[in-house]
Amino acid sequence: MNSPAGRLHVLTDVATQQRFGHLELARLAAAGGADVVQLRDKQLRSTRVLIEQAGAITEALAEHTCDLIVDDRVDVALACGAGVHLGRDDLPVALARRILGLDVVIGGTANSLAEAVAVARSGVDYLGVGPIYGTRSKANPAPEMGLATLAAIVDAVDVPVVAIGSITPERIADVMGTGAHGIAVLSAVVADPDPAAATARCREALDAALARRTA
Repeated sequence: MNSPAGRLHVLTDVATQQRFGHLELARLAAAGGADVVQLRDKQLRSTRVLIEQAGAITEALAEHTCDLIVDDRVDVALACGAGVHLGRDDLPVALARRILGLDVVIGGTANSLAEAVAVARSGVDYLGVGPIYGTRSKANPAPEMGLATLAAIVDAVDVPVVAIGSITPERIADVMGTGAHGIAVLSAVVADPDPAAATARCREALDAALARRTA
């Protein structure tokens, strides 16, 4: 990865589709060029099963230049040596940092400019910001953020900003045009019959957008 945040995050999801499990999605995303696989399972309550899945993903990703970040669960991240992404209802960043240590990647979530500024000051390594174009993957999503607010957040904080929320390959150029560090995708990959190819399309669009920054 170019920074602790990574440029291309792919979130695994088994609630909106049943064709692929977390491990298979992780392997396919890594093969397609993801920098980060984010293990996301809002329904699984078994800590043991989640740790087993995270451990298997960690082993699979060792073959690639791709890292694992676990959504919400600091205990699971600690057990398998992964990073963690925290929402507003999860453990405070300071406590997660005390548990995981200084070298572990911790991400935070922000749905507004004010929240982004506050979370950035809490000690996170990166911000997950959105939903940029809305989202269908959450039951009670925050309002659509839009590109103008994303750009304002990028200007206001001093940590990498990873944009999320119905981002498709066709939208990546506009998203990256705000100065965002990277993107996180879910439906664009997991809803595709070929998640590896879908990840590769996102990678191609992302790399092209980054190349335009330095042209």
